[in-house]
Amino acid sequence: MKFLPKVSPRGAVAVAAAVAATAGLVAQTAGSAGSAGQGAAASGTQVAATGLAQQLDTLLADARFQGSQVGLVVRDATTGETLYDRNGSTRLLPASNTKLFSSTAAMHTLGPSYRFHTDVLATAPVRGGKLRGDLYLKGYGDPTALESDYVALAKQVAKSGVRRIDGDLVADDTYFDHVRLGDSWAWDDEPFYYNAQISALTLAPNTDYDSGTAIVESRPGSKVGAPVGLKLVPANGVIKLVSTAKTGAAGSDNTLTIERDHGTNVVRVSGSVPADESVGQEWVTVWEPEVYAADVFRRALASYGVRVDGRIKVGATPASGSRRLARDESMTVGELMNPFLKLSNNMHAETLVKAMGAVAEASGSWSAGLGVVTDYAASVGVDTSTIRLSDGSGLSRKVNVTADSVTDLLIAAQKEPWYQQWYDALPIAGNADRFVGGTLRSRMAGTPAANNLHGKTGSLTGVTALSGYVTDADGRKLVFSMISNNYLTTPRPVEDAVGVTLASWSEANPPAAVAPSTLRTASGDDACGEWTKAC
Repeated sequence: MKFLPKVSPRGAVAVAAAVAATAGLVAQTAGSAGSAGQGAAASGTQVAATGLAQQLDTLLADARFQGSQVGLVVRDATTGETLYDRNGSTRLLPASNTKLFSSTAAMHTLGPSYRFHTDVLATAPVRGGKLRGDLYLKGYGDPTALESDYVALAKQVAKSGVRRIDGDLVADDTYFDHVRLGDSWAWDDEPFYYNAQISALTLAPNTDYDSGTAIVESRPGSKVGAPVGLKLVPANGVIKLVSTAKTGAAGSDNTLTIERDHGTNVVRVSGSVPADESVGQEWVTVWEPEVYAADVFRRALASYGVRVDGRIKVGATPASGSRRLARDESMTVGELMNPFLKLSNNMHAETLVKAMGAVAEASGSWSAGLGVVTDYAASVGVDTSTIRLSDGSGLSRKVNVTADSVTDLLIAAQKEPWYQQWYDALPIAGNADRFVGGTLRSRMAGTPAANNLHGKTGSLTGVTALSGYVTDADGRKLVFSMISNNYLTTPRPVEDAVGVTLASWSEANPPAAVAPSTLRTASGDDACGEWTKAC
């Protein structure tokens, strides 16, 4: 099994009951039939078929929204006509719906064919197979770099004839600034994979591409009471495992806890693993990812017979006089959209923001990159004077957008030459394939929304959002954005009911209203949401 990260105040599994509250506003719409339908919607009974607006009003009258905020806008994707508007101009916290802004801006600014790269450089001469100086490993932001990519770089270095470096191995991540964590990111999320440090030189442990993390594998010992076996993936000398974990009796509870100490790469492992447990995995973030990447690269060099006499240090490649010994390139940005959006990868969002700043403004910083994102949104008709973007992923609780702004962006994106690749990368409701359904793979299955609704989810404590595209029963394509804030009991079932209602809707033959209680909304290990590595 895979182990879930600790549920933190920000990283709570989105379908669990939320326990955050800030200033609230009860959503209201002039002429709404919501109060009349509240009892029926809350109890889950079927209500009479009515107009689309009335059915949506009834869903939003659910008791879960009392004392909270919800915005919902539905528009015709072709004409832009607004079909429903509840608090569409109200600023709300969107969580990962923020990625709609960063991903579209990246496709426009960097382009779908853009590739990140990582270079190995030297300034000193090579004599008799010995490099008479330092070797530089310079990153340009690749968030998909794997151990195999650093092995490929080492192979190129060896092929160039270098067998020994009598200087240091210099980790150069200066393409981005040194601000590692985003604005207002929570300190207690910092050890967990969805909150990793952003560096231009980094490493992911597998093809989920969670850059800046490593995997700790655990397995029971040979007998009850024996130490739990631990393994780092990839192998490295940066993370230091300190373990008191023991093997428990077969059938006992798995109480294993794996956490990194703040400000260090000491990872403490405690608890018990039952003797009949399979191999477990937990992702941990790495303090200063550029050193981690350099360590893995140094090991790869050694495997090809290339020795580094000096140490790993952090520095900058000289501005002139360097020559390239090796280069590795990433997948294209267009291809990156799939793991980025399907799995709602926060680190991809932030790397893209800094890369946009570096490419468009010669500054690999959040401020420069977010300026580029905002400018793109404004260029396609979003009123950016009414929103605030504080990061690219939505981890920041300073981000504020409106349902109007999201639907404006979704309508505009359809006209872009890269739209189809981006649209295909959005999670698809009810499709069980992890890299097709993504964070929607366990939602709205077996309904008219399944394999129809393409949308971006959003999850923080007290926040859920779903925005995207869906085709109704008449063949009309719709765009929608629903953002809910400050609830105490998750309205995720209502969110799904809205999606199914839109997919089912026919003006000629209005369907029966969808009751949230009739939809299966997964929870716990079955949630397949943005904070879950278990599925």
